[in-house]
Amino acid sequence: MKREIIATDNAPKAIGTYSQAVKVGNTVYLSGQIPLDPATMQMKQASFNEEVHQVFKNLKAVAQAAGGDMKDFVKVNVFLTDLSHFAEVNKVMAEYFQEPYPARAAVGVSELPRGARVEIEGVMVLA
Repeated sequence: MKREIIATDNAPKAIGTYSQAVKVGNTVYLSGQIPLDPATMQMKQASFNEEVHQVFKNLKAVAQAAGGDMKDFVKVNVFLTDLSHFAEVNKVMAEYFQEPYPARAAVGVSELPRGARVEIEGVMVLA
């Protein structure tokens, strides 16, 4: 099956040996996003809430570049350096997703790239 690499300037460029997303058939695998500002490639120095919003904005930009939107996500994985922020992630996530919600995992990790406190990746299925 053909693989299509998804790239957009509206989300941070990859900072390693990976693509922003890869589309295979009607499934899109989105790489993890941290709260980088795509224009400056710098970490958003803001409240945790604003950082989570930036992560979802980055994911949305990649989703749209792939021909989808937030409604097309079937799975998201959330990585947090402090699980006490879990409720705040839920609150922000509810602003980007409507029922039926995608499947989700939330994992506590000791460290994320560039000192980020949150990283989110996902899988979309396009109609």
